[in-house]
Amino acid sequence: MRVLAACALSLALLGGAFTPLSAARAAAPPPTVDPVALVDPLIGSANGGNTYPGAVRPFGMLSFSPTSTAGDQTNTAASNGYSYDTTRLRGFSLTHVNGAGCHPGAAGDVPIFPHTGEMTGSPTADVTDATYASDFSHADELAEPGRYRLGLANGAEVDTAVTTRASVSDLTFPADKPANLLFRTSNSLNGSETAVTRIDEAKRTVSGSVLTGAFCGRRGNGGGSNKRSYYRLYFTAQFDRGFSGHGTWVNGELQPGSTQARGGEGYETGAARQGQGSGGYVSFDPSRDQSVRMRIGISYTSLDAAEENLAAEIGRRDTVGSVAADAKRDWRDALSSIEVAGGTDEEQTAFYTGLYHSYLQPNVISDVAGTYWGSDQEVHRIERGQRAQYGNFSGWDQYRAHTQLLALLEPRVAGDFARSLHAYSRQHGGVWDRWVHLSGWTHVMTGDPSAPTLAGFYSLGVRNFDAQGAYDSLVRQATVPHPDGLSSYGCPGQCIGQRPNLPDYLSKGYAPQDTCRCWGGAAETLEDAVADYSLADWGRRLEADRAETDSLMERAGWWQHTFNPAATATDGYQQARNGDGSWVSGFTPSTQTGFAQGSSATYTWMVPHDVARLAEAVGGRERAIQRLDAFFHKADGSWQYHGGDPLRYDPTNEPGIHVPWMYNALGAPWKTQETVRAMASLAYGTGPRGLPGNDDLGTMSAWYVFSAMGIYPQDPARAEMLLSSPVFERVVIHRGNGVDITIESPGAGAENIYVQSVTLDGAPHTRSWLPEPVMNRGGTVRIDVGTEPNREWGTAEADLPIYHTD
Repeated sequence: MRVLAACALSLALLGGAFTPLSAARAAAPPPTVDPVALVDPLIGSANGGNTYPGAVRPFGMLSFSPTSTAGDQTNTAASNGYSYDTTRLRGFSLTHVNGAGCHPGAAGDVPIFPHTGEMTGSPTADVTDATYASDFSHADELAEPGRYRLGLANGAEVDTAVTTRASVSDLTFPADKPANLLFRTSNSLNGSETAVTRIDEAKRTVSGSVLTGAFCGRRGNGGGSNKRSYYRLYFTAQFDRGFSGHGTWVNGELQPGSTQARGGEGYETGAARQGQGSGGYVSFDPSRDQSVRMRIGISYTSLDAAEENLAAEIGRRDTVGSVAADAKRDWRDALSSIEVAGGTDEEQTAFYTGLYHSYLQPNVISDVAGTYWGSDQEVHRIERGQRAQYGNFSGWDQYRAHTQLLALLEPRVAGDFARSLHAYSRQHGGVWDRWVHLSGWTHVMTGDPSAPTLAGFYSLGVRNFDAQGAYDSLVRQATVPHPDGLSSYGCPGQCIGQRPNLPDYLSKGYAPQDTCRCWGGAAETLEDAVADYSLADWGRRLEADRAETDSLMERAGWWQHTFNPAATATDGYQQARNGDGSWVSGFTPSTQTGFAQGSSATYTWMVPHDVARLAEAVGGRERAIQRLDAFFHKADGSWQYHGGDPLRYDPTNEPGIHVPWMYNALGAPWKTQETVRAMASLAYGTGPRGLPGNDDLGTMSAWYVFSAMGIYPQDPARAEMLLSSPVFERVVIHRGNGVDITIESPGAGAENIYVQSVTLDGAPHTRSWLPEPVMNRGGTVRIDVGTEPNREWGTAEADLPIYHTD
C-alpha cells in the first residue's frame, strides 16, 4: 500500500499492517523532498519495535506520548508504554526512551489523563484501568514530528506540540460530562520510590516530582538488580483558566479538596505494587468552555528549573499551532542533513523515519541555565563551550551503527555527548557504564562500548571534547582492575563490573565462563577485543605510548582464544571456555551459553575489526563465503530475514547486524549488495510493523539509513565505509561542519542491486570501501548499478578492505 505524504492519514489506512519495501510500488523521484512530510512516527510501534509516536524535538528532553494499558496499571502493553495494537490509554507521559528492550522499559514519567467521568475513587485503586482509562481509535490519531493529537472514546481530545524541555497542549472536553485532568505522578513505567503532587488554585498550577529509575530492574540476577532510584523528574503544569475543583489521592484513598499528595509505588509489578502510589486532579467547568490550554516544563534538577525551562521555551502567547510550526522547522533542519532523490514513496518514508528515530537520542538533560543531574546524584553545570549535557546511552546497541551516524551528521552533538559520558565517568569514580539511563548507571548488557563509541567519534573528525583525557580514562578502565569486577551483582544481564574480573582476563587472554563475573565469557571476550582494538587505534592517532597501544592491539586479537577450530566435526565456532582452558561442554552452534542475546552461530562473526584473520580461522575466504551463504538463507534457499532461528541471521538484534557487509572483505562484494538489499527490503518496511525488532535508541533505524545510502562503517572505531548499492539515485550528506558527501547512483532501483563500477571524484575506484578522507573532507561517489553481479569489481587483493590489527 502506498504511504501518503500526510503520515497521520496513512496510519488509519494501514491498520497496523507491515508493508515490506520489496513490495513497494515504484514511483518517480520528485524534484524536491520535504523530509518532515515523509516521517511516520508510528513505524516501529508494533512488532516489538518499541518506538513511541508522541511529540518530541531532535534530542529532546520532553517527549509527550501516550501510555497504553492492557489491563494492568503496573505494567504496559509494550516496553516503551505504547503498543499500536493496544487501543486503550491511561495517560500521556512526559518522558520516553526510544526502542529500549527491557519491559516495561524506562521513563514514561507523570502520565496525565483527561477523565470525563466523576471522581468516584482513587485512580491508584483502579488496578485494571477499568475506570480511569479510555479506548481510542487510530482514525482519531495524528502523529507527526513535534506534534501529537489524539481523540479518546470518552469524548476528550489532546493536541500537543513541544519544544526541547516544554510542551503546550489544547485539551478539549465534552460539554455534557465532567472534565477532570489526572496527574498520575507516581506511575512511571517502572514504578517509583516516591512522588509529590501540589495543586495551587490561585496560580492555576499543578506541580511536583517523581523519584524513580529501575531500568531493567526485573532482570536482576546474581543477588542484585536495578530496583533503585537514580533520578527525580520535576514538572510544572500551568493552565489558562481556573479550576472548578481539585483533589489528590494516596494509595486507595481519594482526598477531594486536598492540594498535596505524597507516595510512591515501588518497583515491582502485579499484586506486589497494585494499589500503591499518589497523584492529583483538577476539574474544569465544560458547560461554558470546553477548551483548556496547558503548558508544561520539566527538569531533572529542581522545580524552579522546570519553571525557567518553560518560561524560556514557550511564551504566554504561544499556541499548539505556533509551537508545532516551529517544531517542523526544527525537524526539517535536522532531517535535511541527508537529502535523497529517487526510490519509492515507501523507501523515502522508511528512510526519513529511520533518520527521525536516529535523532531521538541522545537526549538533552541539562536546563536552559546549563545545570544537570549527574551520576553522583548531585547538580552540575555544563563545561565551557558545551551547548548541552546529554543522557541515555545504550552502548552495546548504539556503537554498531547509531553513534557513527551521529558523528557523521551532528559532530557538534557527538562531541558534547562524549563530554557528557566522560563527565559521568568522573562522577562515578572513573567508571564508564555500558548503559546510561539519563545520567544513571544501569550496567545493562556486556562489553565496554564507550571505547569504540568515542574512538569512532574521533576518527570521524569530532574534536570538541577532551580526547586525551577520555582516552586515558578508558585505558585505565581496560587495564586497572576495579573492585566491582570481582562481584557477580546483577549478573548475567546487568553485571556491575564494567571490565569484569579483569585480572583473570588479562592473565588468561579470555573471559572464563566459570569465573568471569559477566553475562557470557565468549561474548565478553569478543566485546572486549573490539573495545581494545578501538583504544589501540585511537591511541595511535593521539600518539600515545607505543608500548601501551601495541599491548591493546595484541588484545584486539584475543577473540581467537575463544574460537574453537574443532567446535564441530566440520567447522570452528566461538565457544565459551573455562578457567582451566577446557571448552564448556554441550556445545552446538545454536547454544547461547557464553553469549549475550545471541547464539554462537551469530557471535562467531562478531569480529568487525579483524575480518581477514577471522576468514583464515574459519577455513579461508571461500569457506567463509559458503558459511555466510548458509547463515543468510534457509534450507530451501529463501532469505532468513527475521529472528527465531539461532543458526541463522537475526536482523532483530545487534550482534550480527554488520555481517551482511562482511562479503566485501571476502572478495565477494556482490553478495554484500544482494544481502543488504534483501534485508533492507524484507526486514524493514512502512507501517507500525516496519522495524524488525527493538529500535534500541535508534540503532536499527541507523542500520537502515546507512544501508539505503549504500555505505556502512567498516568497523566501529574508524571512518572507512564499506560500499554497496544505494536505494536512491542521489544522496547528499551534509555533515554539519561544512563537509558534504555526495553519492550518485543513476538507475538505482529494486532490480538494479549490483554494483557495476564506481568513481570517486571522477576517477575510477575499484576498492569496495571508501577511505577516511572522503568521510572527513567530502567528495562525490558515483555508483553505477545493474541487474547482474559484476564479479570483477572490488575483488582484487588490493581492493579488499584493510584491517589495522597489526
